[in-house]
Amino acid sequence: MSAPDRSRKRIAVLISGRGSNMAALLRNDCGGDVVVVGSNKADAKGLDVARDAGIATFAISHRDYANREAFDAALVTALNEFQPDLVVLAGFMRILTPVFVNAFAGRLINIHPSLLPSFPGLDTHERALADGVKLHGCTVHFVTPELDRGPIIAQAAVQVDDEDTPDTLAAKVLTQEHQILPYAVRLFCEGRLAVEGLRVRTRPARGG
Repeated sequence: MSAPDRSRKRIAVLISGRGSNMAALLRNDCGGDVVVVGSNKADAKGLDVARDAGIATFAISHRDYANREAFDAALVTALNEFQPDLVVLAGFMRILTPVFVNAFAGRLINIHPSLLPSFPGLDTHERALADGVKLHGCTVHFVTPELDRGPIIAQAAVQVDDEDTPDTLAAKVLTQEHQILPYAVRLFCEGRLAVEGLRVRTRPARGG
């Protein structure tokens, strides 16, 4: 057995459901290796996808803890066993407290289904249609204690058509999520992201 490549970043992914964005990371060479996938739901379908790919998994139910802070502390402990260089929230449906966010500050990113700062939080596609926007999309951003407000790494937009429903719009956006999340993770793993306040600048590739 060959020794692990220490030049590649160790990536942990947190999910709550089918894990399609996690699967997109597995399909693409992001400059790092997914070493663990965790969930707050033991029956999350994405855990099966990860296991089938030979990746370690764990599940910790938030219902087993008295408050958000206690759950977040347990999550930090579980992740630290795998020494991640980057933690990716890929459909992880929990609002995280500073206990968690500060533990991974600067190496914690999230994929959100809207063009932030528009439509933070839940039900983004329904809200976009209700507000009559003509462009919608998705955002990868660094996570800070303020919900869906961290520095933006990458965005992708889709056109909102008159016949769109929340489901059709979600499908359009998901296709873009599967593209920009691996792209953003690669930028991180290659050390090409420079954060200046709420702005993220992308350094040229080496030799570029």
